[in-house]
Amino acid sequence: MRLASVVATTMLLMATAAHAADARAAIAVARQRIETTDSRATGRLVRVDASGKRISNAFTLKAHWFPGVLRALIEIVPSRTPAESRGQDARVRILLEMRPNGQDTVRIFRPHESAPTLLPFDKWSESVSGSDFNYEDFLQPEYYWQDQTITKSTKFGARDCDVLKSTPGASDRSHYAEVQTWLDHTIGYPIYTEKTSKGSTSVKEFTSLGLSRSGGVWAARQVEVKIHGRPGSTILIIERGSTRAHLTIKDFSPEQISQFEDRP
Repeated sequence: MRLASVVATTMLLMATAAHAADARAAIAVARQRIETTDSRATGRLVRVDASGKRISNAFTLKAHWFPGVLRALIEIVPSRTPAESRGQDARVRILLEMRPNGQDTVRIFRPHESAPTLLPFDKWSESVSGSDFNYEDFLQPEYYWQDQTITKSTKFGARDCDVLKSTPGASDRSHYAEVQTWLDHTIGYPIYTEKTSKGSTSVKEFTSLGLSRSGGVWAARQVEVKIHGRPGSTILIIERGSTRAHLTIKDFSPEQISQFEDRP
């Protein structure tokens, strides 16, 4: 019995060490993907309700990793009826900054406002323009949280994946209790993600579709988001873009972002 116990304990320790090593390797690949980001994309953010009705908003994204910070600039232009086009300009630009030390920021820019609004952390879990994405979803800080574990290797569709479980530490600001990511075993790209909200059992699903490689960089053409128990979904559709956009700090200058034309 003692021998069996020793063997079982040894096997458990070996498996734990292997999972830890796998987690370190997976995190290294994920962080490299973030820390080489230089992308530009345009497309649509489409909310699909329970009846199948679609509300489509124009969407643009610029993202670039600078030393110690990922900057992402999102612009959303809501679809507008002729009556609405005579009213208030509903465009919004969102400048997100994600830092490995957790000092993330979200600033909101709107036409005819003299200065951007610094979004407080307690609002990061709110919907972005009526979609199932919230502000924190565009930051993706989970790859820099301290607690990272590979829980299993499994298939998602036809793809072999490692499931990475990320848990925020005491100093990590997040509205999620944990994030589980299915990373393609070959390319390290997140194929599917489940995010569990703090203080509830609400789970949000992210599915990447239409993966392709350009300039050595993998990207998805679509990301669909669903919330368990809630009808409908949101689909982020990328129609064109570049993974080598040659962006500079000027592209993320608040002064430049604040310059809206008179009409969209």
